[in-house]
Amino acid sequence: MDQKSILAFLRQVMVNNNREWFLEHKKEYELVRGEFERGVQQALDRIITFDHEIAHVQVKDCTYRFYRDTRFSADKSPYKNHFGAYVNAKSKKALRGGYYLHLEPNHCLLAVGNYWLPTNILTSCRNEMMANTVEWLKCVENKDFQKYFGNPLPSNFPSPTDVSSWDQPQGFGLAKLKTCPSGFPKDWPHVNYLRLKDYCAWHAVSDTFFEGDGWLDEMESMFRAAKPMMDFMNAVIDDYE
Repeated sequence: MDQKSILAFLRQVMVNNNREWFLEHKKEYELVRGEFERGVQQALDRIITFDHEIAHVQVKDCTYRFYRDTRFSADKSPYKNHFGAYVNAKSKKALRGGYYLHLEPNHCLLAVGNYWLPTNILTSCRNEMMANTVEWLKCVENKDFQKYFGNPLPSNFPSPTDVSSWDQPQGFGLAKLKTCPSGFPKDWPHVNYLRLKDYCAWHAVSDTFFEGDGWLDEMESMFRAAKPMMDFMNAVIDDYE
């Protein structure tokens, strides 16, 4: 994947985000879009070696439109400033966890997991953690998971009102409750996991990360490290989908 060309085009879009400029550079867009899709195919070919559930997934199932939906946004810029691909066995809109690639100037990253879950499913996931605590801790407190996504406890929870952000180098959980969720024991030793409102983990990478083919090995290591956590969550979520 030619990451250099992709990011160079996106930098131009960031300063020329209008329809007239884009139409003049449509051929350039199609070229870099093709490069990104080639990278997504490489990622699919690698992920399938350790996650056979995505064997049927094609590039078109993972990618998104470059055009923004501005109907409910104050920002009326018509085009995105990034390319993203979400690899999920049940589609991009599924609740179960998947693998995400994001290319954006100065903000490239890899991510895994579940972004938002309905309250009833979130409650079931929390119950599963409490019922199988040892298994859950093996998924998220091992050295490989923490190497790429940080130690979820306690450094990602410096205060009850802290909100994690994609802008951080790595993390596990973007939003959390201020206190223990209703109906759960506040004195449970691992209560901060119950406070999470999502189970999304991410790791920022450089603007040269996707150059060449070496990135596939590093991507595989990250995604393999996160797969046990996703399998744990998906075993619950799949009962609802």
